Amino acid sequence: MTAKIEALVRRHPVLEALRARRRKLHRLYVEGERGAADAELRPILAAAKTAGVAVTTLDRRALDQLAQRHAADAKHQGVLLEVGPYPYADVDEMLGLAERRGERPLLLLLDLLHGPQNIGALLRTAEACGVHGVVLQDRRAPEITPSVVQYAAGASEHLLIAKVTNLAQTMRQLKDAGVWLAGLDLDETAEELGRVDLDRALGIVVGHEGEGLRRLVRERCDFLVRLPMRGQVESLNAAVAGSILLYAAWQARGFGRPTEPG
Repeated sequence: MTAKIEALVRRHPVLEALRARRRKLHRLYVEGERGAADAELRPILAAAKTAGVAVTTLDRRALDQLAQRHAADAKHQGVLLEVGPYPYADVDEMLGLAERRGERPLLLLLDLLHGPQNIGALLRTAEACGVHGVVLQDRRAPEITPSVVQYAAGASEHLLIAKVTNLAQTMRQLKDAGVWLAGLDLDETAEELGRVDLDRALGIVVGHEGEGLRRLVRERCDFLVRLPMRGQVESLNAAVAGSILLYAAWQARGFGRPTEPG
């Protein structure tokens, strides 16, 4: 059976995949008119050389065709990287990473959140805030596709991401490991951000855009958090709200940096 090959395009996703080296890296294609003369491509070519990835030069038309065929996106910014499937992790790896860093776990759990832009934006924030891992509900949840990687600007390549069959069961596993679970919710019974202690081993749970958290997932949360609203709109986009809560959790930890690279 032939191994699946995916194509990443645009400079940030390609560069981060080369830097992370967590996937199987097959071949880098660059537009011939740019190449080493393009200052923005130099870090990519350097990273490819360090990773031992072969580089092929194509003209613009050929690269356009390759991008449209494999990535369904002609906006490649002069680069395309052929890679293997995304390397999913498991929850134990995330808890182990937190332990190696000497930190309390900080995790992000997505309850059937859809849309590559929403997921990508949250993954980008999660990586920026130093989360130890992201958990996706496997059933009806999207894969970490090249489109998600693109919206995450390559941040996904540095994250531990797990797909689980039963999110509620995984939440129980995390609670047994001493992790508190905070559900992002609009309900008036939820505690306002600023009035809840986020300085603890924590998993932030973000639900489906519009529908929120499923009942069982909501019940498994230790507490619910809502963002205070002053304007006329009723709520924020799920990715925006989740990003705010992630930064608030990181701020509660004093914006500490990891002692060991992830």
